[in-house]
Parts: sequence; C-alpha cells; structure tokens
Amino acid sequence: MELVFVIAAFLAGFIALRCKLPPLVGFLLAGFALNSAGFHSTETLTVLADLGVTLLLFTIGLKLDVKTLLTKEIWGGATLHNLLSTALFTLALLGFKQLGIGMLADLELMQLTLLAFALSFSSTVFAIKALQEKGELNATYGTLSIGILVMQDIFAVLFLTISTGKVPEITALGLFALPLLRPLMFKLLDKAGHGEMLVLYAIFLALVAGAGLFELVGMKADLGALILGMMLAAHPKASEMSKTLFNLKELLLVCFFLNIGLAEQPTFDGFLMAILLLLLLPIKGLLYYVIFNLCRYRVRTSLLGTLTLFNYSEFGLIVSGMAYKLGWLPGNFLVAIAIAVSLSFLIAAPLNSMGHRLYTEASKWLKEYAPEKLNANDQLIDLGDAKILILGMGRIGSGAYDELVTRYGKQIIGVENRDDSALNHRNEGRNVIHGDATDPDFWARVIASHRIKLILLAMPHSQANTFALEQVNLRNYDGKVAAIAKYNDDEELLHELGVDAAFNIYNEAGSGFARHVCEHLKPDITPI
Repeated sequence: MELVFVIAAFLAGFIALRCKLPPLVGFLLAGFALNSAGFHSTETLTVLADLGVTLLLFTIGLKLDVKTLLTKEIWGGATLHNLLSTALFTLALLGFKQLGIGMLADLELMQLTLLAFALSFSSTVFAIKALQEKGELNATYGTLSIGILVMQDIFAVLFLTISTGKVPEITALGLFALPLLRPLMFKLLDKAGHGEMLVLYAIFLALVAGAGLFELVGMKADLGALILGMMLAAHPKASEMSKTLFNLKELLLVCFFLNIGLAEQPTFDGFLMAILLLLLLPIKGLLYYVIFNLCRYRVRTSLLGTLTLFNYSEFGLIVSGMAYKLGWLPGNFLVAIAIAVSLSFLIAAPLNSMGHRLYTEASKWLKEYAPEKLNANDQLIDLGDAKILILGMGRIGSGAYDELVTRYGKQIIGVENRDDSALNHRNEGRNVIHGDATDPDFWARVIASHRIKLILLAMPHSQANTFALEQVNLRNYDGKVAAIAKYNDDEELLHELGVDAAFNIYNEAGSGFARHVCEHLKPDITPI
C-alpha cells in the first residue's frame, strides 16, 4: 500500500510543480483521490507524518530569535487575533445556525465557540513550507508570521492541557533546568563534525531530548522539539544543522500532507459545511492585516504576512478530534474541518506564490504610513558613499565582500535579511545593514542608490536573486549587476532578465580551487 502512496504523491506533486503550484497542493489532492478510491491512512504513514512535523518545529527553533516572541507585535498580535477571530467566527456560526444549516442546528453556544476556536489557528506546516519555497523565511514578514505561529502553538498546549484535564507531571518542573544543559549541548555540537554525526545529533535532540522528554512529563511533544531548537539557535552551526535535516524533513512532510487527504472519507454534508467554513476565511485574513497594520508595519509586510497565515490549521483537526472524544462535538465535524483545512491550503498556495504580484497591485490603493511613523524595522535606508552593493551576506557574499575590500577599499556595503547576522558582520568590521532585497519597499526606501556602480546578487535562493534583479530593473539602474546561480536554468533566467554576469557557484568553485592551487603551490609542470 505504501508503494501506491509514493507513486500517487510523486505524480500529483510533479503535476502541481509543472502547473507552477507548490507540490504540497498535489500531495493533498493525491490524498483525497486515494481516499475516494478506498485507500486509508496506515500507522506507518501517520508515524512518519508526525516525525515530519516534529523535525519541522525543531528546525524552526534553530532559526528563531527568542527575543522576537517578547515583542508586543508578536505576543500581543497573536493574542488579539485569537480572541477576535474566535468571537467573530462564533457570531458567524450563530448566524449560519439561524439560517437553518443542518449540521449546526443542534449545537449549543459553547460548542460553536469551540469550533470557532479551532478555526482561529493558522497552519505552521503550510506557512513554513511556503516561506522556505520563496526563500523568505527570515524576511520581516516571515519572522513576524513565525512568531505568531509559535504563540499559537503555546495556546494549543494550554488548550490541550485544560481540555483533557491532564496536568503535567511534577517532573515537568525539571524542564526549567534545561538551560543549564545548554553549554554541554553546544560542546557536543562543536564536536559533532559536519557529516552523519551532525544529522544523528540533530535527530536525537529533536525526537529524544525534545519531543520524547516533553511527552514523558506530560507536555506536548512538538513543543519540546521547538524549544530544544531555540536553545541551539545562537550556535554558529545551528544553520548548518538545519540544512542537514532539510531533505529528510521535506520527505517526511510529504507524508503529512498526504495523510490529511487520507484522514477522512469526504461526505456531501461535510463538503457543504467545509465550503461554509471557507466563507469565514477572509475574516481571519482581514484581522491579520488590520493587526499588522496597527503595529505600523509596511503594507508589504502586512499583506504578505496575511497571505502566509491565510489558512486553517491542522490543529483544527486535533481540537475537533479531542472534542469528539470528550463528547463535545459530533463526529461529522471531523470530516468538515478536515476538508476545510485541505481546501484552505489549496486556496492559500497559489495566493502565496503570487504574493509579490498581488502586493504590487494592492500597493496602489492601500494606504502606507509616513516613513517616520513606520515600525523601527522599516525606516529609510542610507547607502552612504558606497559604490558596490552586495545583496546576501552568507558565505559567498561575505567572501566576495572581503575580496573586494582588498581591491577597492571601504566603498562596499552589504545587505543581510537577518538582523542578528547583520550585527555579527558589523562586529567583524564589515559595513552591513539589515534589509530584505526581495522587498520592493526596500528599494523605494533606499537613499543614495544612484552612487552604486556594481550590485552583487549573492542570496542563496535563486527566486530571491531573480526577484531582486527585477526590482533593480524597475528602478532604471544603469550600473553593472552580477549574480550567483546553482543550476543552468537559473543562470539562463538571470541572463534573460539582463544580468551582466551570472556565475554558477558549483562550476566556479572548481575553477576557483584550481586557480588557488596554481597560484599558491606553483607546480613544476610544463604546459602542453
């Protein structure tokens, strides 16, 4: 049976990819198709799906700055949205009940409120996947969205604890001692190397020290994986650890999306109820946008953050399943919520893919704050007297910066979309600012850009480089532009967009290595 699942997932994911949709859309549709054909989820598939979610939350923690959760935009925004969306959804469901919707007719106010609460959450799995595919996990709106989702996960833990009446074991107090183990965890990470031991150490931390330990003391397992990841986020190898888990996590998440479609047999009544629930989705999106806007974020940040969170959460299935077991909700709502969650993914996926284009159109009529009134992360950007601009200060960007400094002096400025990374570069003596080069507003807010004679696009994701190049072209830049590419088709696309030089990083690494050897070793070999 698992072989059939693999074949269906591959074919559906490949078709979705060719249709310029995220593969997860294909996985969901494959699950529904298999369910309709009489297939059901297996214990193996469910276990693999749960492992994928656990590893996902661990990798989120590896990239999460704890300080972001302490900002009022995060904890205040998440709390306000949860309260308002639950209240408005409850009122809407009461309205549907008054209209005589059959499945709602016998539900009491508390049951409707419980259903509304389940619908107030957004999907962590979907949001992270969407951000990763666009290479914008660390963009301003990406960080904001992740912070909101982490707070929602905390709300989820509180609900599950209260609803089941299950109090964490007294041994759960020992979890407060985990920070004392952080130095030991750091030392082990230093000694883990860069190969299979690093992968095994990551899996041990996520599944055993994190999820296993928390579950043992009566806490939510996934929360344990998230916290263990957050404890390691400050380590220099945290990013490398996240990358080593990437392919394994992606493969396991295929099982997660496939499992959603296989979870319940679709029924006509459930489908109609799911459509009604989808009518409430714009309320959730509007609330996100209003709250972000009240925090004085830019229109782009507010809109793209809203699109990232514009879905129902798999947590809705967990809540309804728990409520069903406790006799709080009838079983037919499990089907309705499962379909609504899946359809919300199908709606949100293309919206996220078109996010930048939607912003370009929406920005013409959505009101922006005056520059001096914007959130602290959205102020004007002064490039000073720099002549060379490097976008993306990872390993390639940093290496290029150091080389160009030896040739042209300090006429160089770098842009990095992670605030902590930009700060580390400044501490090392580099002229680096925090900014998102894929953000159209970034270019609109830049001062003295006319002095720039050379732009290097050194971001690790090809989509980010091509989008930044499009923004450069829109502003009639007349200097030179060079960019990195991983694959031949990426290189061809960059040339089509007018880049002056595109460098395939794998090819250039080989030629650079040979050049370095010849310059330093000067082998006694006569050219033929």
